[in-house]
Amino acid sequence: MKKYITTPIYYINGAPHIGHAYTTILGDVLKKFETMRGTEVFYTTGTDEHGQKNQSSQQESGLELKDFLKMRSDNFRNLFDKMDIDYDFFVRTSTDEHKAVVTDALNYIFNKGLVKKKSYEGLYCEGCEQFKKPSDLDEHGNCPDHQKAPKLITEENYFFPLEEHRQWLIDYINTHPDWIKPARYAKEVLGMLKEPLDDLCISRPKSRVWLGVELPFDKDFVTYIWFDALINYISSIGWKSDGDNTAFNALWEHSTHLLAKDILKTHAVYWPIMLKALGINPPEHLIVHGYWLGEGGIKMSKSLGNVVDPYEVMDLMGIEPLRFYLCNAMSLTNDSQISVDLLKQGYKVLANNIGNLQMRVLKMIAKSTGGKVPANVSLAAEDKALLEGIANTFDRIYKYGDSSLETVSELSNEILKAGGDVNAYFAANEPWVLAKDESKRQRYEAVIYTTLDALRLIAAAAYPFMPVISGKILASLGCSAKPSAAFKPCDLPEGGQTVVGAPLFPFLG
Repeated sequence: MKKYITTPIYYINGAPHIGHAYTTILGDVLKKFETMRGTEVFYTTGTDEHGQKNQSSQQESGLELKDFLKMRSDNFRNLFDKMDIDYDFFVRTSTDEHKAVVTDALNYIFNKGLVKKKSYEGLYCEGCEQFKKPSDLDEHGNCPDHQKAPKLITEENYFFPLEEHRQWLIDYINTHPDWIKPARYAKEVLGMLKEPLDDLCISRPKSRVWLGVELPFDKDFVTYIWFDALINYISSIGWKSDGDNTAFNALWEHSTHLLAKDILKTHAVYWPIMLKALGINPPEHLIVHGYWLGEGGIKMSKSLGNVVDPYEVMDLMGIEPLRFYLCNAMSLTNDSQISVDLLKQGYKVLANNIGNLQMRVLKMIAKSTGGKVPANVSLAAEDKALLEGIANTFDRIYKYGDSSLETVSELSNEILKAGGDVNAYFAANEPWVLAKDESKRQRYEAVIYTTLDALRLIAAAAYPFMPVISGKILASLGCSAKPSAAFKPCDLPEGGQTVVGAPLFPFLG
């Protein structure tokens, strides 16, 4: 089977923040999770380089447009490369290839008579680059995401009708209960669909916005930023309105879009109706996550200036502990807060549950057995139960879990729980005491083997979150094979040579 995983493409009008990092890390974790299960995955992320906000930023920069777009796009690409994101394609909407597919899609719906031109007056939020209804605003008349009042704009534009597809979309959501995950966001979309849908404005006059894809049927307009940006999901894998879409269909059949809840309407209302007009089925899944809240409990936003710098926190705790923390800490039901103190707490849990345990047991056997994994051990019922419990839990998640926030959350929680359980087992059996009594040598070796084998299982399960640290743990145990989704207890090769090495999680101070 082939799967296609996408992140949103990110506006380049400012620097990337921890929210961008999280969504992109989540996609990478899901790709590695699926790859361990034997699934072939194509993963895309990238940048949205059109629209009014990017245009304003370019004008303020004083740079040539091409240089500005590359510089700002590279800010995101460089961050993702530093985070070891294994993307297969990096989207840039300024490329000719993407523009050609946008033009193709526009011509397709225009020739089907699905586009109409009319005058329109509405409240326009420049931060969202969307028209807003009064009901979308807070009690002060501000956009709740940008804390700023929209401007009243009257202009002539091209529109794409949505209302005639509203009942179809309601029926689709009700007959595909796992389309939007977690399910509570499906209920939110159904709430949006209780009232008639306004026509979607799909253009902007060049007199106001010139940075975009020119409408093929009217050179005085460019394409609305969201109509342009959403097309990246099909332009990245080669869709054509009249051509061989065999390769496209093979990936699109099992496609998953990752997104934050602030862009739920564009992805769960506009996008499926756009796809229907193009003769394409909706993506298989939408995975929606909440906000990371910054200082004051307000959603992080470049325009509000309360963002967390991903480079700063990577320098603080390292890339992979940050990857693990973000995936473990995102709430399934609410927004999640992030701070340096919370990051430090998460780091210490990893250090205590996994890093310190690995270092203690390896140092112990370096002295007692020359670092050799005990052989011909006789495990007690307690030992077997611990290993079987850990192996069966991970095996179940990898065998039956799906690409979702719930699976990522459960897996990360079970990794921490397994580390805690093994630490408790190690402390209760006191191998440092057993080592002093030759008559208890057999029990000592059984405890050591059990602890090492449990670390092997934990390391393999942690691979999607922390591939380098996972590999270091396995190498320290004398295991060279890349981890797979086959979790078998008591499978650590006996007599292998272990290596103590440097601490996995150095002290932060």
